[in-house]
Amino acid sequence: MNKHFKIYGILLVLVVVILVLLELGKSGATDFRKNFDLKEKTAFGLYVFGGEANSLFKNKLSKTEVSPYTYFSGKTFKPQNILVIAKEIDQESAKKILEQVEQGADFMLISENFPSVISEQFGIADDRFNFDSRQILYLENENFASDSLLLDKLPGGIGFYDVNEDFEILGSTYNRQDEENYNFVKINYGKGHIYLHSEPLFLTNYYLLRKGSEKYLQDVFSYLPDRETVWFVSNSEISSSSPLRFILSNPALRYAWWLFLGGLLLFVIFNVKRKQRIVPIIEPLRNKSVEFVRSIGNLYLQEGDFHDMMSKKAQYFLNKVRMDLLIDTTALDENFAQKLHLKTGKPIEKIKEAIELMERAQNPYSSVMKEDLIRMNRLLDEII
Repeated sequence: MNKHFKIYGILLVLVVVILVLLELGKSGATDFRKNFDLKEKTAFGLYVFGGEANSLFKNKLSKTEVSPYTYFSGKTFKPQNILVIAKEIDQESAKKILEQVEQGADFMLISENFPSVISEQFGIADDRFNFDSRQILYLENENFASDSLLLDKLPGGIGFYDVNEDFEILGSTYNRQDEENYNFVKINYGKGHIYLHSEPLFLTNYYLLRKGSEKYLQDVFSYLPDRETVWFVSNSEISSSSPLRFILSNPALRYAWWLFLGGLLLFVIFNVKRKQRIVPIIEPLRNKSVEFVRSIGNLYLQEGDFHDMMSKKAQYFLNKVRMDLLIDTTALDENFAQKLHLKTGKPIEKIKEAIELMERAQNPYSSVMKEDLIRMNRLLDEII
């Protein structure tokens, strides 16, 4: 087995063991952090409410992640309900919402914190009023008297005091000193209404999954008219469009995904060295000239045309004399023989014998034999 594959196997086993130990070491304790997130299935997330909200509002609910200021800017007014749950509202957005309410919209804000624009304009003071670990939410309407809700886990205890007498008290709770704490009020503003509720815990998974607890929630939202409702949520609460959202939302699949990415990273790290690519063997171009000459020579030998071969050899030799030795070859006489002798330094007898054979080769009527061809070829090669 390849050494690298052994290393990969050992690392993979170590990673799996570490993940298993981490999974076994999880305490399994319930997460009671107040996140009020639509995607969270923890105790104080809004996953259950988010799934049932559309039917609660009779399919007239729409969610948006833009700010109220951006949403309402440039739009003509339309009577509708405005819902905000445990979301920070900037001052300009709060003013935009109040403009809509003044024209006839209904605004419900369920949160432990309220924008200063609303608190200051309506003289509402909100503070921690009830420090009891167990609190009961009551509704003032006699028709809802039996629909109270017990909060036995981390109630906020936030309430309103010094409220205007013109406000309508819709809900409250009491502390151990039997002091009433207003946590749900209605404010008439222009042609519309503002509903403020200071305890968003009744919307969370922990309480909604209790049998009968949904009645209090239904009673609270029954104050809103039956019409289109726009719900302003945080950017992170809109369902992700990522193809990985299902994998990352499931713990087992999430572990498998991170394990896959970790293994891929290890593979890249150990294979970062550049591997030598196979270089193909390219044969060099071969010089075919010699083979061509040999083939032509064999052809002439097979045909037996020694006279033609001698003629071509003579022509080739005389051309070489003209080009290399600069000797005129018009007449193969005594003068030509002397010049060739002086230029090459070869014996004059050999030169004259070569001239005689070349004259015979150039005479179409002369008779030559194979031996003449061989002797002329040898002489001409010796001269130049």
